[in-house]
Amino acid sequence: MKTATLIAERLRSHRLSAPARTVAGAASHMLAVQSQDFTAGRWALAARTRGEPTLSAVDGAFARGDLVRAWTMRGTLHIIPARDLRWVLSVTAERQRAQAAGRRRDLGIDGAMVAAVVAAVVPRLRDGGLTRAEMFEVFTGVGIDPSGQRGIHLLSEMTLDGLICQGPVVERDGVGREQRFVLVDEHIAEHATPEDPIAELFVRYIDGHGPAGVADFAWWSGLTLGQSREALTRARGGLAEVDDGVFVSTVRPRRTSGAANVLALGAFDEYYISYADRTAVCAPEHLALVGPGKNGMVRATIVSDGRVIGCWTHASASLGSEPELFAPGADEEAVRSALARFTRFLDG
Repeated sequence: MKTATLIAERLRSHRLSAPARTVAGAASHMLAVQSQDFTAGRWALAARTRGEPTLSAVDGAFARGDLVRAWTMRGTLHIIPARDLRWVLSVTAERQRAQAAGRRRDLGIDGAMVAAVVAAVVPRLRDGGLTRAEMFEVFTGVGIDPSGQRGIHLLSEMTLDGLICQGPVVERDGVGREQRFVLVDEHIAEHATPEDPIAELFVRYIDGHGPAGVADFAWWSGLTLGQSREALTRARGGLAEVDDGVFVSTVRPRRTSGAANVLALGAFDEYYISYADRTAVCAPEHLALVGPGKNGMVRATIVSDGRVIGCWTHASASLGSEPELFAPGADEEAVRSALARFTRFLDG
């Protein structure tokens, strides 16, 4: 497939040239957007939605229980439609446990420790949920030290067990960056039940990220190549093969004629990060500038006609600072307009 065609089709799949009507629609189409940077994850959904949805509008979806955040794959936090959480974890949880097993042994986490924190926190979670700090206070109260990542791994384990997720955003002045942990059985009213979850995961990945192949899905999902090949075999009926081993959805979103050519995408955005090979959208010499770096960070990007042309930060955008462009010749007015849309998102 020609690079220009690949880029055009990915922009379409990502809802960047074919934005969804609602934030919930964008979330359902993408299935899961990386969100360890919570502001970036919420902006990823707004950037894929028509008009100018605000931060408060996205937060409203968490308050209503339409969206949650959880460790859905690769041991990384993602925003996901609440109704899809349980079946996605039915595919990815065991792989995530296997990847974290060594670290959890080092931290002394075993079945008895998990059972102790579950017994302690469940009664407390029935009254509107707890913040992370409050969860850690409960851990400490039963003699379990949450420091050294022990607390985070315990929260993750309870998530993989299908017990908890992160729900409503904690109200603060300015940008809320924290959520309350809530009980899945109390907070999520409806659970989707696909007939073949691993096939559904492959199809939904291609819906929101295609054209892509098995290696891309394996990177995104955290599953093994063997599991990923099995997922493709079971999902083929719901996909179209447009090149050797490259797939798109059989139902494509309709492009919007007025969609911007220059975009300001947040840190860890799916458009850049969710592929085994990112050189289709970013020149090889610029990959190190974007990341992942040694600290695991992936920077927010400026994208023009589907290609990464620079980086920016959320803080600098809100202050009106100039982005870091990799080469001269960019449409500076279009770049400013893209960054202005982000600042309006924060202010709304």
